[in-house]
Amino acid sequence: MTSRTLRRVCVSVVTMAALSSVAACGGSDGASGSGGKNGDKSPAAAAAAVSPIAALKKVQQKSGGAESAKIESTVEMGTTMSMTMTGSMDWSDGITGDVTIKYTGGTMAEAMKQMSPDGTMRTVYLKDAYFANMGDGFAEAIGGKHWIRYGYEDLASIAGASGEVLKDQMQGSTPEKSVESLLASGTIKKIGEENVRGVATTHYSGTVDVAALSEKTAGLDAAQLEEFKEQLDKTGITKETVDLWVDENDLLIKQTSSADSANGAVNSTSFFSDYGSAVSVAQPPAGDTVDFKEIAGQASKAAS
Repeated sequence: MTSRTLRRVCVSVVTMAALSSVAACGGSDGASGSGGKNGDKSPAAAAAAVSPIAALKKVQQKSGGAESAKIESTVEMGTTMSMTMTGSMDWSDGITGDVTIKYTGGTMAEAMKQMSPDGTMRTVYLKDAYFANMGDGFAEAIGGKHWIRYGYEDLASIAGASGEVLKDQMQGSTPEKSVESLLASGTIKKIGEENVRGVATTHYSGTVDVAALSEKTAGLDAAQLEEFKEQLDKTGITKETVDLWVDENDLLIKQTSSADSANGAVNSTSFFSDYGSAVSVAQPPAGDTVDFKEIAGQASKAAS
């Protein structure tokens, strides 16, 4: 495996991680999501009587205050990749979490099989960095180390202006952020009452302008915003449709998002369970970890 190929896969991993973290932090598992810390009941009939904006503001507050949950998600990006992810995340003080990702199809899955035969990758989110266990194939190529560390402060150097957006997403992907994006869109509409995994929910939908939202949330200056828009134009992603399903406790049961891209449709579906459950996260051993900056430096030297 060449250093250039290795770097390309590593860049793809952190990009997919940012996407998956956003996709994941948007729902709850209907079977058990109703019993979190903030379980004050608000009947569906009462929710129907208020405006979608007022209802989602309550959801934003309640889901954010729950502080943690278990994750179950699927993400598809055209022919590039499809994956599943399961685990737990805590957002009480920054983002921490332990999530297992399995690449199930697409070119990304084929690349990952060079490192992990079954396409599975364990990931750890800490307040200052994201870690990915890349498997034995990666360890053989990089001197025996299985984990790669992506410092959030270094993300801008990975992908230019979009790196700033990645950093914002990785550090701020919480359930209330999903609701916040829909509130900021100004396009919220109530679809109706629906049953999700046996739980009565209220379904809301809207369309998000990706560049406009990033301008508000990622703190991009004029030059960065212009660069980010150019990068979005290349990917073909400009708008995203977001759907949320909310239970009687004002907690998210389910989220879906969909967008068109240059490489095909991008779709995600997310569920959360056990709001308020304890999440235990440990930093991978330093002796088994390599920093992405080191890999990027090796790739640059090899290319020169």
